[in-house]
Amino acid sequence: MKELWTTVASLMGVWAFSQTLLLAVFPPQLRFALIKLFQRLFNCCSSYCYYDITEIEGVNTNELYNAVQLYLSSSASSSCSATSSNRLSLTRGLNSSAITFGLSHNDRLTDVFNGVSVVWEHIVTPRQSQTFSWRPLPEEKRGFTLRMNKRDKSYILESYLDFINEKANEIRRKNQDRLLYTNSRGGSLDSRGQPWESVPFKHPSTFETLAMDPMKKAEIMSDLRDFADGQAFYTRTGRAWKRGYLLYGPPGTGKSSMIAAMANFLRYDIYDLELTEVQTNLELRKLLMKTSSKSIIVIEDIDCSINLTNRKETTTTTTGGCDRKSSTFVDGDIETSGTNNSITLSGLLNFTDGLWSCCGSERIFVFTTNHIEKLDPALLRSGRMDMHVFMSHCSFPSLKILLKNYLGCTPDDVETAILQRLEEVTDAAEMTPADISEVLIKNRRDNKKALRELLEALRVRAEKNRSGLQRLGADVEEMAEEEEKRALESPKEGGDAAADGGCVEEEGGKELEDNIIMGLI
Repeated sequence: MKELWTTVASLMGVWAFSQTLLLAVFPPQLRFALIKLFQRLFNCCSSYCYYDITEIEGVNTNELYNAVQLYLSSSASSSCSATSSNRLSLTRGLNSSAITFGLSHNDRLTDVFNGVSVVWEHIVTPRQSQTFSWRPLPEEKRGFTLRMNKRDKSYILESYLDFINEKANEIRRKNQDRLLYTNSRGGSLDSRGQPWESVPFKHPSTFETLAMDPMKKAEIMSDLRDFADGQAFYTRTGRAWKRGYLLYGPPGTGKSSMIAAMANFLRYDIYDLELTEVQTNLELRKLLMKTSSKSIIVIEDIDCSINLTNRKETTTTTTGGCDRKSSTFVDGDIETSGTNNSITLSGLLNFTDGLWSCCGSERIFVFTTNHIEKLDPALLRSGRMDMHVFMSHCSFPSLKILLKNYLGCTPDDVETAILQRLEEVTDAAEMTPADISEVLIKNRRDNKKALRELLEALRVRAEKNRSGLQRLGADVEEMAEEEEKRALESPKEGGDAAADGGCVEEEGGKELEDNIIMGLI
């Protein structure tokens, strides 16, 4: 045993002497050159090529590393695959509702793309002690190594990486909860220098639960699907990849629920733009530039946000003797300007359809209003508001959807007589889905009571509407009789003059009658 330790000590001494001699004979520069030469010889003899993708490049995070990590998680999650690893790491990111799989440290996975087999290896090594840095780096150095055959490099490398990025974006949208953004008060910036504040978007509305005519819903869903899949079409036609929707109708008809259903259907984020907090057109443009792709930009109650008078009218609002706002024509569109800094209609039009609206892709603009007649025609034309969706009072098909949502009953579960009576009075009642939903919510524990009270509420509203129309007809008839009596009692001055005056008066009476009818309606 003693001889063994003596031999080991002798060998260690010889090794130490040899190492010292090598360091003295071969300087570091020469050793580095020899290592590089050996690597080149190995690469020439090897049939594979290698690509390293590190987590941190300099001081910035490598986005390709995150994309590869997400992509490999989808491949690694299929445990039945013969090429997948036996050891996987599980993670759940911020604002994510799903658990993702990933390669463990120093493990590898085989992937196949277009019939070509490649190998991914996750390399994790301890990081050397770092000097002072404004941004502390992780203790471990992580990265992926891609190995593929040299003959396949030119065939799949670029397309494979593009495929990985697309797949990663798809997984990210699927796993990550959607966000609801609003612009900061007074245009202030948050700690990250962003003008938008966000909260998780948890609205449960879908097209399945939306109380709307099924045919109209199918048309909107088809249009949204064509838009989301239409990148090649928009590129080929030279159009910006965006689309505008105008939702209009009485209050309580489901305009906000429609927006939520669109976001859930497309898995887009929502940017709720509050125009009253925007001071200038420049600030509005900056807000647009800070929105992300695959998003819905919403401006609710657009008729109440800024002065959007008809372009054929020139209005001046005077406050305290000061001319604050006037209207002028600019390239066929109306522009509202004033002494104070404020957004203008021209700025809003450029926001939705100008050059700056193309700074991004796959975005939808949604405007809502209760009074479409108040909006300027320049805002309503195609290219700005491509699709006008009228959110009407609750129809009988919409009522059946509400019954299924709140009571869990289908038309087959309702008595035929009650169903017929509901169909008879629904259109005449002109109740909004919000009003009907309130009746059903209060009685959702008793379906029979809910149907009785709903039928009674619809019947009362329908009779009220009919009586209102009857009173309107009586008032119009009485006014016409008074006008006719006044015309007969008035003195006739000159035959032709009297005849002309009578015609003018009759036309004036007819115009007054039409105005009264429209006002009461």
